[in-house]
Amino acid sequence: MMDSAFAKMGFSTYTPRSMACVLKDVPVFDSPAPVRAADAPFVSAEQFSHLIGLLYEAAMNPEGWKPFLEALRQQLGGNYASLIVRPGSADDVGLIVSAAGDRRDLIPHTPQISMSPFRGMPTDRIVTVGDVMPESEWRASNYYNDWCKLQQVFHVMAADIATKDTCVYGLRITRPETAPAFTKQERAFGSMLLPHIKCALNLHLSVNQDRQVISLYSKATAQLMVGVVVLDQNGQVLECNPAATSILDLQDGLKISGGMLEANYANDNRKLQRLIKDALVHTQVSRLSMTEGMSVSRQSGQLNWGVVVQSISPDEWTEGKQRPSVAVFVRDTGGKADPPVKLAQQLFQLTPAETSLAIQLANGLSLEEAAEALNIRRNTARAHLRSIFSKTGVRRQTELVRIFLNSVAWLGNK
Repeated sequence: MMDSAFAKMGFSTYTPRSMACVLKDVPVFDSPAPVRAADAPFVSAEQFSHLIGLLYEAAMNPEGWKPFLEALRQQLGGNYASLIVRPGSADDVGLIVSAAGDRRDLIPHTPQISMSPFRGMPTDRIVTVGDVMPESEWRASNYYNDWCKLQQVFHVMAADIATKDTCVYGLRITRPETAPAFTKQERAFGSMLLPHIKCALNLHLSVNQDRQVISLYSKATAQLMVGVVVLDQNGQVLECNPAATSILDLQDGLKISGGMLEANYANDNRKLQRLIKDALVHTQVSRLSMTEGMSVSRQSGQLNWGVVVQSISPDEWTEGKQRPSVAVFVRDTGGKADPPVKLAQQLFQLTPAETSLAIQLANGLSLEEAAEALNIRRNTARAHLRSIFSKTGVRRQTELVRIFLNSVAWLGNK
């Protein structure tokens, strides 16, 4: 199979201990699931609805794939069902999310996987062993005799599913030889279910990509010392990024009280609440964003917080519903940052000593103060500064501070 979107799909929460037992393409099981009576209806509307519900839960949360696979295994009377997220290799045990009733631990990389006849199949099509090779050839194959037979796996219904990012995921349902082969009706059911699984995988991919991007943006704003507080349509706090949480934990001018963002001083709080109210009203009457700012005093006597309140315009699907409605940005205008010396050094081609001095200057210290903080002589600091000017092409200390503060070095903050 092609490489999967393992890193994109949010399956990284799975660990060998939390996964069902898998032996690459083939399951291990302790007792086979009961097979459906011949005269029983194959699938009711309620059963199909239940399966689809579990499937779309899985689309939102990777932990949901196990319940879906277990329901599918039981529905098809199999002893094992699995989703191959990432096939194994010589250097990687891979990842297969599985359901097999009573399960054992994941067994490390299995060389037999390379012999599987279900590798490289046409995508988005249900197949069984009979579609891949005659039964006599299957029984004579090393893959069956060295691996499958020992695990009581004989009947296999399989599909490789291609997602929109051209990655391929494998679906496998197995039965022992004592169970009947998969019928035309069961294969038709698998074919009917396949587009839903494909859609769920695509949704899973999109949702987890969005989460990764949002997390990246949140991390970037926090590293740039910008706190972000998101409010809903009632002014209640929905979430805060790490920088905002750190600011609010100080209880120094801003706080959360009763789920609302408030300023400690009455005059500041009246203005803040007015700006939030105006932003909430603005989202209801206009699709244009409203942005206003203010300064919030701090009990500690340190420089005021800079606060910007911005409305978040709704779309047609979210208007009037629970949703992010206002963003409040907070910046510590007097705060100091400490970008990694190595990163800043790489960006400006400076020595470690020169980089340390430049960071101290960017944080507002004079040359003398920076020399004292770094425990170096003033003449040494002046020599470093001349070298920094030469390498960066600047002529004044204020210009050096500006290019450092505007650089991406700060995005390397931990």
